[in-house]
Amino acid sequence: MLAWALSQKHFGRWLGAWLVHELGSLGRGRRPAHVMFMLADHFEPLWADVDDGTGARRVERWCDDYPRLAQRFHDAHGYTPRHTFFFPLEQYRPEFLAPLAELARGGWGEVEVHLHHDADTTAGLRQTLSLGVQRFAGHGLLGRGADGAPRYAFIHGDWSLANFWRDGRHCGVDDELQVLFETGCYADFTYPSAPHATQPPVVDAIYWPRGDLSRARAHEHAEAARVGRSHADRVLCVQGPLSLSRGGRLGMRIENGALTAADPATPRRARAWLGRRIHVRGRPDWLFVKVHTHGAGERQAESLLGAGGVALHRALAEVTGAVSGVRLHYVSAREMYNIALAAMRGAAGDPDAYRNLVIEPPPVMA
Repeated sequence: MLAWALSQKHFGRWLGAWLVHELGSLGRGRRPAHVMFMLADHFEPLWADVDDGTGARRVERWCDDYPRLAQRFHDAHGYTPRHTFFFPLEQYRPEFLAPLAELARGGWGEVEVHLHHDADTTAGLRQTLSLGVQRFAGHGLLGRGADGAPRYAFIHGDWSLANFWRDGRHCGVDDELQVLFETGCYADFTYPSAPHATQPPVVDAIYWPRGDLSRARAHEHAEAARVGRSHADRVLCVQGPLSLSRGGRLGMRIENGALTAADPATPRRARAWLGRRIHVRGRPDWLFVKVHTHGAGERQAESLLGAGGVALHRALAEVTGAVSGVRLHYVSAREMYNIALAAMRGAAGDPDAYRNLVIEPPPVMA
């Protein structure tokens, strides 16, 4: 029974890396002083193949109800939670993006790029991304680089970044990471995906894909982000927490930072997220916590915009408030990237000053 369960959860893909991380963190690191928290929503209005009218109502619900939830909670600098909507390019409808742009204009969150594709080619992916970025920019969305060009964060649909399956299923593009960078992507937020087979053998890390980006699954080779070193020729990979904790049918459960209606946030889960101590090496007092959800569907939205959302922010307040001197910072994907890059450049003190370090806010927020 145990062997079957282990194989079904694909522990062989990542358990060794997790154990190395565990052993390496024993007795090390300073007490955290700042916690950057981000919620990455794989936001798919047409999930379950609904019609456009249903998709529009799903978007409308978030635009109406999210500000009412978020205004109840504030971080150390008075910011409300900042939802990051990773919107699928293949579900683009102007009537979906326009209200999300209004939500962003109010400071409630930002919109980034999500993509499901299958048996694709390098040329096809480049065209899809270029058109998608152009469309999003037309709504005043996406951050801007120093040259004023749109820049974006990315989550891969079906977890299959850089052609995981090799036969083209759910991707097809070996050099996907290279194409992403060349079309304006600054960071990938796809993982963790455990217990799915696509989980890379890298856990609880902020890192740069190492070596040749034209090879398949280049993100499975990691150079840890560290103070004093960064790259200007590739995307940064920002992972969420992944660990084993008590619970489940066998007495253990995989904690992968996924928020669902059936598994909402709790103080125990929040402590597990912080306990992974994801940080830029050399700056252990700045912790990065990225959790994820699929928030567009009715059941998930009911939870995230209601009791589940309240539980999330109360759990974060309780856990960060229990440690003297720890300050909570609600950030978007763009802001998390900027703050991580600031750490690599040697910044110290309060990370709030670096929310807009290199990728500026979208025009709708300016």
